[in-house]
Amino acid sequence: MVSFESLGKSVALHHDDALSATGAPPVAEPEASRGTDRQALLWQWIATNHFYNSSLWAEEDLARRTTVSSDEIAQNKRAIDKFNQARNDATERVDEILLTELGLVDAASAQTDAPVAKVPAGARLNSETAGSIIDRMSIMALKIHAMRAQTERTDVDDAHRASSQVKLDKLLQQRADLGRCLDELIADTQAGRAYFKVYRQFKMYNDPRFNPVLVAEQAAQAKG
Repeated sequence: MVSFESLGKSVALHHDDALSATGAPPVAEPEASRGTDRQALLWQWIATNHFYNSSLWAEEDLARRTTVSSDEIAQNKRAIDKFNQARNDATERVDEILLTELGLVDAASAQTDAPVAKVPAGARLNSETAGSIIDRMSIMALKIHAMRAQTERTDVDDAHRASSQVKLDKLLQQRADLGRCLDELIADTQAGRAYFKVYRQFKMYNDPRFNPVLVAEQAAQAKG
């Protein structure tokens, strides 16, 4: 059984600890959870989402280099596509676990392309899922880590550090707001006041069956 107590604070702490452990993105890739413990499985997917967000962050920095070959930048861009797909997949896994534990999705359909929601009478639909809030908190943790580093630089003037501190304070507040929204959404779903759904992203650009350019490439290769 999954514990939802202070989930927002626990998620923020996990994100920060993972970044502190490596010193910079990307964070360490989590080991696959063994067994069927739902709590451990939930945290594995939260950690996996953070790993791919942090990998995206590192690749985005590399993709903006101006002194390397176009081939290297192309490799960065392909890695970005791969990590973005994996980050979205992990977000969906988080939602599947949370919704199953909250009794808001038919468990047998939770991992299909058409999960069946269980809607409490009179409950409002929340457009943002709990998983997507956690995903946003991961990105906020990366911004906070990067901005904190700016406040500690010794190769810039006081004005740069002071400006960075103002931004850091705002980022910390924004993340705290997200954590509170996560906890309130969970509380509302437990009380039958709200519900959310598993939303599939159906990313088409990575799938050679759906990307029209890749379909055309495959057709040309078949003819050749």
